[in-house]
Amino acid sequence: MNNSGPVAESKLGLSELIAMGVGGMIGGGIFSVMGLAAGITGHATPIAFALGGVLALMGGYSYVRLALTFVSDGASFTYLERAFPKHQAVAAITGWTVVVGYVGTLALYAFTFGAYGSELLGQADLTLLRQLLSVGIILAFMIVNLQGTTTSGKTEELIVYLKIALLGLLAIAGLPSVEPTNLEPLFDKGVLSVFMAGALIFVAYEGFQLITNAVCETRDPQKNIPRAIYGAIAIVAVIYVGLSIVAIGSISIEQLIKAEEYALAVAVEPSLGNAGRVLVSIAALLATASAINATMFGASRMMAEMATDDAAPVAFSFKSRVDVPWLAILVITMLSIGLTVLGGLELIAAFSSMTFLFVSVAVSIANFRLRSQTGSRAELILAGIVLMLATIVIMIIYLWQQAPTDLAWIFSIYLAIVVTVFALPALRRTAE
Repeated sequence: MNNSGPVAESKLGLSELIAMGVGGMIGGGIFSVMGLAAGITGHATPIAFALGGVLALMGGYSYVRLALTFVSDGASFTYLERAFPKHQAVAAITGWTVVVGYVGTLALYAFTFGAYGSELLGQADLTLLRQLLSVGIILAFMIVNLQGTTTSGKTEELIVYLKIALLGLLAIAGLPSVEPTNLEPLFDKGVLSVFMAGALIFVAYEGFQLITNAVCETRDPQKNIPRAIYGAIAIVAVIYVGLSIVAIGSISIEQLIKAEEYALAVAVEPSLGNAGRVLVSIAALLATASAINATMFGASRMMAEMATDDAAPVAFSFKSRVDVPWLAILVITMLSIGLTVLGGLELIAAFSSMTFLFVSVAVSIANFRLRSQTGSRAELILAGIVLMLATIVIMIIYLWQQAPTDLAWIFSIYLAIVVTVFALPALRRTAE
């Protein structure tokens, strides 16, 4: 059979897949969590970003094996359905957890857009302006997504390549200004703080899962899907570690903490001056805008798919004339606005990172149960589960000691998910 025809040529190759994964990961996370990480682990911030990359690789292994085995399924929700066919609540809880995780990342991206937008306008300390910009960008992309797929995807690829190029150049240009003495002593806040910071910044690696959704459109998926996921994570980790070395090595930890919400803009000023600060702010606006658009698109479709499978109210599957799940988009928009306005940066980042760590653990457990079908190595799966669970426990202990109210809010949301999943069938029976 000849595979050189138009159909084969239209399939995604390795470079396109890597671009998809890198673009998905480099959203608003790196711009918003740099100051938080520096405040927690100090000089070891680059190691924390490297640890985040290791966690992503551990979780990525299970996504790779499951995606190649269940080609038609491209989401954690369906992987859990396969692994626990007699316990549909497990898949439903995971699906809802992913959806609220997306709400958290939307809120984080919008918060970051508002923070860097305010900094660019010279009003970094004006909370109301930050909130208005955050709400405005969410509403803007709500309108874009309600218009249909063509409109929402038109400028996505250009923005992705621009932000990758800008961040890479900033990391390289900033290296000459690094003072090695600023990186000593390495573990000035203890070794455990690295794990806490690594957990908190995990949200900056969320997005590599997008590659698994394209498995049906991939050329030679058995070879290209693993290379793309591991390659994308490695590229992003190098960029993040490079930027964190520039940040920690160029200015003091105190300065980074003071500019927590827009730390990266301040970090490049010693090497690139005010022009660098402006450039970072523009890159942050581009990156967060791109991420808000893509996340809103993906989250609304997942919610609609769950509604089709009776894991969410059927109303979320209703489509508009342009085939858009309009109610799902509206609900996600309102929840994201509420969180970005009412939540602080640490709460939003902690919630988003913890949520996707839990989801990665769940997907890894699904892979462990299905390992005879996926051909996965049990020791690799278990090593990933243990490392991710240990990181989650350290994060919980940290929040319990430093931000108990944030921890209470996070687990209240998780409790609400469980109650919702078990209440939905009863509500349906009552309605019938």
